Amino acid sequence: MRVFVSCLMAVIALVAFARPTAILAKPKPKKEQGWEAIGLSGGGAMFCPAVSPLDPKLMMINCDMSCVFLSKDGGHNWKMIHYSQLQGNTRCKPGFHPTDAKVIFAAGGWEGRLKVTRDAGDTWSDLGNLPEGLRGEIAIDPERPEFMLTGSGERVFLSTDGGKQWNACKGPSGEATGFAFGKVGKGPRAMWSATKQGIWRSDDDGRSWNEKSNGLPSREIRSFSGGFDAKGKVAMLYCAVPGTSESGKYAGGVFASRDCGEKWESAMGEGINAETKAADSWAESEIAQYMHVATSNAKPLTVWAFNTNTGLFPPHHCGAYKSEDGGKTWKATFYPDPRMGKPYNVEPDYTTVGDGQYYQTVPNGVAICASNPDIALFVDGGNALVTDNGGKSWFNGHTRQCKEKGFFENTGLVVTSTHNYYVDPHEPKRHYICYTDIGFARSLDAGATWHWWSKDEKAPWRNTCYELAFDPEKPGRIWGAFSNVHDIPNNNIIGGRHRSTGPGGVCVSDNFGETWTPLKGLPEAPCTSVAIEVTKKSRALYAGFFGKGVWKSTDDGKSWTEKNKGLGTSENMRVTRVISHADGTLFASITALRDGNNWDDMGVGLYRSRDKGETWEKVNASQLLQWPKDFTVDPKDSKIIYYSAARAAGQDQNGLWRTEDGGVTWKRIFQKGPEHYGAYLSPHNKGWIYATLCEDAQGCALWLSKDNGVSWAPMEELPFANVQRVAFDPDDKEIIYVTTFGGSVWKGKAAP
Repeated sequence: MRVFVSCLMAVIALVAFARPTAILAKPKPKKEQGWEAIGLSGGGAMFCPAVSPLDPKLMMINCDMSCVFLSKDGGHNWKMIHYSQLQGNTRCKPGFHPTDAKVIFAAGGWEGRLKVTRDAGDTWSDLGNLPEGLRGEIAIDPERPEFMLTGSGERVFLSTDGGKQWNACKGPSGEATGFAFGKVGKGPRAMWSATKQGIWRSDDDGRSWNEKSNGLPSREIRSFSGGFDAKGKVAMLYCAVPGTSESGKYAGGVFASRDCGEKWESAMGEGINAETKAADSWAESEIAQYMHVATSNAKPLTVWAFNTNTGLFPPHHCGAYKSEDGGKTWKATFYPDPRMGKPYNVEPDYTTVGDGQYYQTVPNGVAICASNPDIALFVDGGNALVTDNGGKSWFNGHTRQCKEKGFFENTGLVVTSTHNYYVDPHEPKRHYICYTDIGFARSLDAGATWHWWSKDEKAPWRNTCYELAFDPEKPGRIWGAFSNVHDIPNNNIIGGRHRSTGPGGVCVSDNFGETWTPLKGLPEAPCTSVAIEVTKKSRALYAGFFGKGVWKSTDDGKSWTEKNKGLGTSENMRVTRVISHADGTLFASITALRDGNNWDDMGVGLYRSRDKGETWEKVNASQLLQWPKDFTVDPKDSKIIYYSAARAAGQDQNGLWRTEDGGVTWKRIFQKGPEHYGAYLSPHNKGWIYATLCEDAQGCALWLSKDNGVSWAPMEELPFANVQRVAFDPDDKEIIYVTTFGGSVWKGKAAP
C-alpha cells in the first residue's frame, strides 16, 4: 500500500500544476453486473503487469489485496475480474498467447496456481500439474506456443503441450525471474531461464541446460529479457544485477549479451544513472539499483530499464530509461514530479495535484508490448503509469483528472482499503470515504468524482481515517478518527504482521471535510472511532483509542476526560468502535489481544455504559468472542445487538451473533467463513440484514437476509471478496455502498 512521506520544501509555485504534453480523455468504465466501483482509484500496491502482443490495448494488473484487473482500451479503464474466477498474485507475471488474443495464462491467488482463460478474461480454469506457486513469469514461445516456461517454487518448469503437463528442468535452480525464446541464423531454436542464482540456456528443447553467466559480476538476476528479430540477424539478451561501488565507480546494473549469453558486457552506457553517491537525503539508495529490464522481438536493440533514485531531482530521480542501441546510450523518459519544470511529462494525479510532488519509488512490476515496445506499463505502491509513445508522455491508468481542479474520476483500478462510506446528512450530494493509507476523500456530486485531501487539508495522522461523526445541529461540522496505524482490527494487526502502536487522534472540520484541525488533550494512540451524543439534556463527544480506551468531551472537543472504569483490562484497552445509541446508552468494543498463538481472554468483549461512560459492564459475558471485529445496535432498541467475530485459536466462535435481551443470551444467526466482519441493518426495509466477511472468505463475502436472519442469500455479483461494511443512502432505498479491505467502495443494488 502507498505510504506518503513528507518530502522536500514546498518549491511548488506555478510549475506545481504544469500540464504534461498529452492527456488522453476516455469515458468512465461501465458498471459490471449492477455494481460500480467508486471513490479514488489507484492508491494501493499493484504488481505483475502484462500487455498482449496481439492486442496492445489488452492489459492486465495484479494487486496484493487479492484482485486482478483487465483493461481493453490500453490502460484508460479497468475491470476487476470476479474473485470466483481469478484472484491476484504478486510473484508471477501473466502470459498472453502469441497467436490467440483470447487466451491468457495467469497465477491464481496467493499460492499462484496456474490458470487459463480462453475468452479474454471472463472465465478461468485450472491448468497443469505444477507442484508449487508460480514465480517470475509465464513465458510462451512465440513461434511454438506449445512450449512454455515458468518458475514454480525454487525450480524452473517446462511444458511442451500448452501448459497441460509440466516437467522440472535439470539445470536451472533458484527462484525464476525471467525467460526468453529465440533463434539466431541457422542455429537451433533455444530457450533461456534466469533465476536469482544465474542464467541457463537449452539448445535441445529443454532436455539439457548450460549456465550462461560468463561476465556477470553477480548471479543474482533481478530481471531478464530477450529479443530476437524476425530475420534472425539481431539477438539481444538483457539482465539486471545488483549495483555496487568499486573504488567509487559503478559496477553491476544492466548487462547485455549479443551472442546468446556466451558473454555478458555492461550496458550501463551514456545517459543512464550510474551514481554511487546519494545526491540528497531523499535518495532511495546511494547506488542506483536497476530492478527491471524489458525488450521485445519487434526491436531487440530497444530496451527499457527502471531504477531506484539516488536523489529527488533529475538526473538522480527514479527513471524509466530507454535505449535504442542495445544499452550503449540511454535517455531518461520519465519525469513525474511537477517541480521538475519543463521535463515534466506525466499526467497529474491526485497526489501530484494535492501535494505538489510525486512520491518516488521503484516499480513493483514492468511490462512492454512485445509487438510495439513504445507501449510500456509499470506499477508501484499506488500508481499504474502508461506510455504509448515511447516515453514522450505518460498517463495514469489509476485515475483520471476532471475539468474541475483537484477532482478525479475512477478508472476501475480500485486497490484501496476503505473503512466507512458516508452520505452527508445535511447535504446529500456530499459523500465521504475513510481510507487506509491514503486517508480521506470527499465528493460534491454524490460519488461521481472525488477530491483527495491535499497537504494543506490533511489531518496530522494522514495514513488512515477510520470513522466520521456528523454534528446534527451544525451543517458542515464533522469529527474524524485518524491514525498512522492501519488495518485495525484485521489480521495484519491481530496476527502481529503490522505494528499496532503509533500516533493518532481526533480532528474536527467546520467546512464539510475540506480542512481538519486536531483536537488536544487526547492520548497519542490510534483513534479508531468517534461518536456524538446530542439529546435535549446533554451533548457529548466520545472517542475510542486502540490501547487507550474511551475518552469523552462535553465542550465540543476543547477538553477530554478518560472514561474507562470497568472497561477492558489494564493490558487490553484496544477499542475498535464506539456507538452512542439514541436512548442514551453507550457501547464500546474491545478486540483480540494475541501473542503468537496465545490468545488472552482478558478485556476482550462488548461493553455498555448506562451512565454516560462513568462505568462500564460487559454485555457478552455469557458468550466469549476472542476476536470480535464489528458490532451494530438496533437503532430502535438497544437490547438488540449484532456482534461479528473471526475464528481464534481454532475455537468455534466465528460468525454473526445476536442478542435480543441486552446480552443475557446470545445466538449465532449466521456462520459462513472464518472471519465475519459485521452486520448492517437496512433503514429502508424492515428485517433486512447485510452480513459481511473479510479475509479468507470462502466464496461470497456479502450476504443478505430479508427475514431478520432466518435465511440468507449471497450477493454473488459483487466481484470482490473481502468486505467490511455496508452503508446506505437515506434518500435512495434501491442502492447500497460496500466498503472493502483492498477493493475500494462498490455501489450496487440493495438486493441481488
